[in-house]
Amino acid sequence: MCNSVKNLEPSKIEEFKAKLRGLLVRPDDDRYEHARKVYNAMIDKHPGMIAYCQDVTDVQLAVNFARDNELLLAVRGGGHNGGGLGICDDGLVIDLSNLKNVRVDTTDNTVRVAGGNLWGEVDHVTHSYGLAVPAGIISTTGVGGLTLGGGVGYLSRKYGLTIDNLLEADMVLADGSLITTSQDLYPDLFWAIRGGGGNFGVVTSFKFQAHQLSSVIGGPTLWPIEQTEEIMEWYDGFIHQAPEDLNGFIATLVIPGDPFPAELHNKQFCGIVWCYTGNNSKEFDDLFKPVRAKKPVFEMVGEMPYPAIQTLFDGLLPTGLQFYWRGDYFNDLTQEIRAAHRKFGARIPTPLSQMHLYPLSGAASKPGKTETPWAYRNARYAGVIVGVDPDPANADTITRWCKTYWEALHPHSAGGSYSNFMMEEGQERVQASYQHNYARLLEIKNKYDPKNLFRVNQNIRT
Repeated sequence: MCNSVKNLEPSKIEEFKAKLRGLLVRPDDDRYEHARKVYNAMIDKHPGMIAYCQDVTDVQLAVNFARDNELLLAVRGGGHNGGGLGICDDGLVIDLSNLKNVRVDTTDNTVRVAGGNLWGEVDHVTHSYGLAVPAGIISTTGVGGLTLGGGVGYLSRKYGLTIDNLLEADMVLADGSLITTSQDLYPDLFWAIRGGGGNFGVVTSFKFQAHQLSSVIGGPTLWPIEQTEEIMEWYDGFIHQAPEDLNGFIATLVIPGDPFPAELHNKQFCGIVWCYTGNNSKEFDDLFKPVRAKKPVFEMVGEMPYPAIQTLFDGLLPTGLQFYWRGDYFNDLTQEIRAAHRKFGARIPTPLSQMHLYPLSGAASKPGKTETPWAYRNARYAGVIVGVDPDPANADTITRWCKTYWEALHPHSAGGSYSNFMMEEGQERVQASYQHNYARLLEIKNKYDPKNLFRVNQNIRT
């Protein structure tokens, strides 16, 4: 049973506030309403306190305070989590947004990143060295949340998931201690954080392996929604046989407006967003011939700096929209699956709502299914359906569409979901997503967080 901040003696709160170098925001503070907001405006939670930690010592102080006073504790990095798992009601939120630092070591092309950084901030620094770290597809995503959940994105087929490029992490554990974990230091914990989420502590710093990559060739191709089944069947046979330099996620979507031509606006399409990491434009043109042979009605594919493709959709999906999403892994794009995408893709209720399927072949599929907690290395796709709209009045509409779409697909899925594509969906769903790795995660959880202090997440229950 958690204690509420409201039940704490005022003197305890004042003592905590006095020791904290950063800002402590409470409900009577003018900054509170802004401070409690997260990326998904559908999340409406009211924490008792938000501690903007200024440094690692602040994080330790806040962890100790939450533990000693039996408070519900949430940890917020970028605040991008769909289920709002960086915020909580009545408890304490550790906000890491002031912990920012990106440092590149050119002797081995590694990058140290603080726990509060966003991926766009990382890309800004690494790009100046001609380097990139595999991440997602939206630059406003927090480094911590995306990494701890796995990290699927444009570079997955070439360089693997974000967790496959994690070398080391500094963490504050439930007992308040600060440790460094890697393959050699606390190796069981290092295994657990590469996909096991925020269950094991607060990561205050990451060390990644970066890769030589300055520019890519990428962008979207579109086909009428009526061709969804045909394009998906072709894509399923094409993408997994393509060289690892070529990636592309397939989607059902609506074109909301500019910069697309007016004749495409507010119409449903089947689309593929491509990303080629090679440095040979002739090779790309040869690889892309089968794509163009499918006669897309629209193509906007060209060379761009890597940070540009990472920011391609930032403007369409800013903080403060209504979001509801559900995900699944898929082993194949069967006829039943393709038909469902055609059916529900034609019923997309709002211009920003969409479905994505990310291919998991190439480098993402090479680690064994027990090498990290990410259990579905043998799945061919990580899928997500996202209902999106700026108007709270449409929250029910986008939620119903998303759930109905997911319910039609789920019987044909591999059974679990990429944890970063999940809302709060219950313990059975968490276990299904970690599959055979759940028992080991539970063992490590019991070792490092036996009282489940870190439970505002896709929780490994002790």
